[in-house]
Amino acid sequence: MVDYHAANNQSSAGGAQTYMGQEDAWDRDLLLDPAWEKQQRKTFTAWCNSHLRKAGTQIENIEEDFRDGLKLMLLLEVISGERLPKPERGKMRVHKINNVNKALDFIASKGVKLVSIGAEEIVDGNAKMTLGMIWTIILRFAIQDISVEETSAKEGLLLWCQRKTAPYKNVNVQNFHISWKDGLAFNALIHRHRPDLIDYDSLRKDDPVTNLNNAFEVAEKYLDIPKMLDAEDIVGTLRPDEKAIMTYVSCFYHAFSGAQKAETAANRICKVLAVNQENEQMMEDYEKLASDLLEWIRRTIPWLENRTQEKTVNDMQAKQEDFRDYRCVHKPPKVQEKCQLEISFNTLQTKLRLSNRPAFMPSEGRMMGDINGAWHTLEGAEKGYEEWILSEIRRLERLEHLAEKFHQKAAIHECWTDGKEAMLTQKDYATSTLSEVKALLRKHEAFESDLAAHQDRVEQIAAIAQELNELDYYDSASVNARCQKICDQWDVLGALTHSRKESLERTEKQLETIDELYLEYAKRAAPFNNWMEGAMEDLQDMFIVHNIEEIQGLITAHEQFKSTLPEANKEREAIQSIQAQVQKIAQSNGIKLSGGNPYTSITPESIDTKWEKAMAMVPLRDTALQDELNKQNSNDSLRAKFATQANAVGAYIQEKMEEVGRISIEMNGTLEDQLTHLKEYQKTIMSYMPEINKLEGFHQHIQEALIFDNQYTSYSMEHLRVGWEQLLTTIARTINEVENQILTRDAKGISQEQLYEYRASFNHFDKDHSGALMAEEFKACLISLGYDVESDKQKRSGQMVSDDFRALLISTGNSLGDGEFTRIMGIVDPNGTGAVTFQAFIDFMSTETTDTDTADQVIASFKILAADKNYITADELRRELPPDQAEYCIARMAPYTGPDTIPGALDYMSFSTALYGESDL
Repeated sequence: MVDYHAANNQSSAGGAQTYMGQEDAWDRDLLLDPAWEKQQRKTFTAWCNSHLRKAGTQIENIEEDFRDGLKLMLLLEVISGERLPKPERGKMRVHKINNVNKALDFIASKGVKLVSIGAEEIVDGNAKMTLGMIWTIILRFAIQDISVEETSAKEGLLLWCQRKTAPYKNVNVQNFHISWKDGLAFNALIHRHRPDLIDYDSLRKDDPVTNLNNAFEVAEKYLDIPKMLDAEDIVGTLRPDEKAIMTYVSCFYHAFSGAQKAETAANRICKVLAVNQENEQMMEDYEKLASDLLEWIRRTIPWLENRTQEKTVNDMQAKQEDFRDYRCVHKPPKVQEKCQLEISFNTLQTKLRLSNRPAFMPSEGRMMGDINGAWHTLEGAEKGYEEWILSEIRRLERLEHLAEKFHQKAAIHECWTDGKEAMLTQKDYATSTLSEVKALLRKHEAFESDLAAHQDRVEQIAAIAQELNELDYYDSASVNARCQKICDQWDVLGALTHSRKESLERTEKQLETIDELYLEYAKRAAPFNNWMEGAMEDLQDMFIVHNIEEIQGLITAHEQFKSTLPEANKEREAIQSIQAQVQKIAQSNGIKLSGGNPYTSITPESIDTKWEKAMAMVPLRDTALQDELNKQNSNDSLRAKFATQANAVGAYIQEKMEEVGRISIEMNGTLEDQLTHLKEYQKTIMSYMPEINKLEGFHQHIQEALIFDNQYTSYSMEHLRVGWEQLLTTIARTINEVENQILTRDAKGISQEQLYEYRASFNHFDKDHSGALMAEEFKACLISLGYDVESDKQKRSGQMVSDDFRALLISTGNSLGDGEFTRIMGIVDPNGTGAVTFQAFIDFMSTETTDTDTADQVIASFKILAADKNYITADELRRELPPDQAEYCIARMAPYTGPDTIPGALDYMSFSTALYGESDL
């Protein structure tokens, strides 16, 4: 037995050797089923006879009549139209084997694999091998060449059956066995092409034998398709033989192949309408997404422009938290929507150009320029709102500090003035002795000195109140009222002091004795007491700092203050020694002191008490300053952490922006490789997002600590956010550009080599790597690709190409004068920017080198469907086109008004013209 498996592996290495793949291979195990073998024997015999009759012969027994190889060779000559080698006429077994081998060799030469089928089995009348060989011949010469919508062989035949029977009820063709048992599918195929032969509506699904016999008889009588199947065999079998059904159905396909012309025309129209419907859906999606984004921007901007002031720092920090929530939660999805909107717009425009449609013009106010403008306004409002919040927090913090300082100083002053009016209005000098009056005068002079010392505090209180008013403090009314009360009281004290001094001076002439020691005590005790009060006030003074330098300045000033304490203690001891001297003189001279010092109310005990209080405040002040220093050191650590992360993120963004620029220029490999590489690169970039979030966390700690400057880095969070968004947008745009190039290549039929050539020429003249060519660079690029773009001035100066080369360029339509170059610039740069992008360059070159569907081609396709009429009916459209696209045409076609019209006639010419923008739908 001859094994043709090895021989066929050597002779057929192309696509033909795979037409009968694993799912179509001859299944020997299934042939053991007697019912299937019977169906195949009858079907294959009828099929062979339908071809052998053309040569004036036929067979009766398929395994016996092919044993000598003569009719087998004759069958192959009839179905292939080719001559086989001359057969051997001898009766011996070797002659029969040689004839069968010649037939098998011919089959193998057509790229058919005959696994384990040898000439000996055929000569011996092996039924399984003979049926397998005939099925292989049927597949190769009757089914392999069937092609429907880029599918072939079995899949193509099944798709053809599904499309032809789709409009018929009770028909659902999913395979070549049980889908045909009720006979309706056979009748539907005939009715679809010859409705005059079958009354389809009269058929019943529950009467499969009648349906099958009706189809077989009509096919044999009117379509010249021999009866290859028995209705009873099909109905009586649980699963009819798939190969028998395929063989019989392929005869219908070839019988109706003349209808393929109309089907091709319908396919063209379907393709055009599908493109139009998809484009319209993309336009609607763009309009809705643009409207939603603009509406969100419109609602958000007033919130960002609201400058309603709050009364406290906590209230403003709540606003800051709301703004941070907006930045981290609400805005990022809108950034993605804006990016997606730009990508959708570019893709839509590319598809419109590729399908030779007019460019898409969004509704007024929804252009990408409008959206970018609104987004720019939003970001401006966002930046202004953030700056305002920070400035308001500083202002309110300053106000709270000033208000606390005001009330502290006011409380100290009010404490000091308490009882001073009563003291100044008493008439004690009227009944006093001369010494007592003089003492009262000296006491009053000390009070005046004390009063003058308090003048600075009153001026400070008034200055603080004025600053609170200028900074618009919310409780300015109560501050002003308290300040006014203090000023009014101060004026009264001044007037009373002046009045009492005049009274004392009138009686001073009557007083002669002054206790110098008391006077000296009073003069020295009063300023020292004021110094201590000022020192205690300074030690309790509130402070606010923003950096280490400021707190170190306060610490330095405090250390200087502490350095003066030894001298102050000496002064205190000196003052106390005066009082001791008074006591000593009184004791030594037997003087009885009545009351205290007549010149001052400051007692030695009060001086010691205040001194002890001041000394106790010093370590408290040390602790407070040290705590603030620690806080500022912590803040400085936060600055350093943020700066380290910010510098790393900034460098990463800069590096990736440069890499994206290089990738968009170099673009190595196929477009699909480039697209895959770019998407992987995009994933790599997105994997860096945790670092951005980490930086956002540092930034949040910075803001919570109210840190407003950072000397360790030049990067701000806003700058890095913008850079990150630009990086994501740039890689998305680059991916979209490659996707559009793939669309251009596939739609225009541009080869990969042409795209490489265009990209290489474009990059060569794009010296600054900007992604666009200036006019002169573009002209030079065209010249490098074979275009003649010399100006008239160059021609006069003798700088031109040869006449033969110029004639060649003109004959191919590539010669461009200045006027023609201006026209081309108008195409590739319609906005007159003076720059030509790579996408515009590719669109121009693809338009120059490829053809696209035109309105005339669509009109010609409709004319085929209309049987050469100038109009078409709704029924014809529904019969030839898918339901949704048929209804799409019917809804948009105008009534036909030309000659020989009929009711319901539709004008497909104006509709086809409108598809390409030459008139309105």
